[in-house]
Amino acid sequence: MKSTIQAKILIGMILLLAALPSMAADVPTAPTASTVVPTLKVDEIVQRLETANRQRAAALRAYESRRSYQLKYQGFPSNREATLDVLAHYKAPESKSFDVLSESGSKMLQQRVLNKLLEGEREAAKPEMQRHNALSSENYIFTLLGTRPSPYGGCYRLQVEPRRDEKFLYRGEICVNAADFAVESIDAEPARNPSFWIKKTRIEHRYRKVEQFWLPASNQTTTNVRLGGTATLRIDYASYELR
Repeated sequence: MKSTIQAKILIGMILLLAALPSMAADVPTAPTASTVVPTLKVDEIVQRLETANRQRAAALRAYESRRSYQLKYQGFPSNREATLDVLAHYKAPESKSFDVLSESGSKMLQQRVLNKLLEGEREAAKPEMQRHNALSSENYIFTLLGTRPSPYGGCYRLQVEPRRDEKFLYRGEICVNAADFAVESIDAEPARNPSFWIKKTRIEHRYRKVEQFWLPASNQTTTNVRLGGTATLRIDYASYELR
């Protein structure tokens, strides 16, 4: 019973991750620290983002990359942790697969949480899921908060509010690169609490440029549970090989 409760807590924690934007191709642009962010209205920023997203989806054909997952849970009924290293394969338009390279720690966390996360990402890659969860005006309301410097010259800070109360959507702040109109970062929480056992979840997702593409760099999800525990999931993405 205790392990079942713990699994529900942790599975709920990771449901949103599969729906986050996982890839973005874009036209090559040399990043500079002195880039001036043009003054644009929020509707124009979102329109350019959606157009660029369609172009990126068409341009990125395939890649392989290594991922390292680290999951730590401290609280009721016991402390647990697990790690998982995988080789991820993507082939357009929707094929995703994973080869497990190594795993350690709690078998329960490996089988009932980390493996479920991989299954969820495969499911989220399907075209109908991508449309339903896309970062678009159909699914979100956008508000321009301002601009800020970034490693790639500068970005627009946008507040996003989901139009529907669904577990695969989120609310928070995104940073849209001013030159490429690609998402640089997401700081968010689920639109709907994915589990009764979860009190609050915060997600920090970061992207980096690989050749002419924007791809995930890291993700850290921190969850506070109702029974007083804390779960932290860290994913690091590395060694991209574009096909």
